[in-house]
Amino acid sequence: MSSEEPMAGSAESQARLAALSSAITVLQSAKPPFVPEGAEGMTIRVDYPPGNPGLPPHRHSGPAFGYVLEGEILFELEGEPERVVRAGETFWEPGGDVIHYQDGNNRTDAWSRFVVTMFCAPGRPMLTLVDDEELAQRRHLRAPRPGA
Repeated sequence: MSSEEPMAGSAESQARLAALSSAITVLQSAKPPFVPEGAEGMTIRVDYPPGNPGLPPHRHSGPAFGYVLEGEILFELEGEPERVVRAGETFWEPGGDVIHYQDGNNRTDAWSRFVVTMFCAPGRPMLTLVDDEELAQRRHLRAPRPGA
């Protein structure tokens, strides 16, 4: 709807809708390459104690969108440099064939907590671990790492 068109609803409804615009902050906007047909959406909270390395390399069957509630995580996807995502920041990954290398707690003195909404392909697990042989075969797709 353009701002030129009249809004439907009562004057009270229109005023509430106008007030809503000041209550909303867009944290992230992304166009995933695909969402598996028949996907199931799932939102989880992950709580890592200080220094927890997180999951080993894995992949998701569909896209995932996250928001760090507390602390920091070290986040790395195949083809992208590792980066620190801090409380109040977002991350996303396309899912599918892309390897998710890191999601561990970047702090040794505080917990990290984050929320992730994922779209899982029907009949497939939420995540699948990647074995050492595949990691070796795809090494050339991993971005250079500091000190590596």
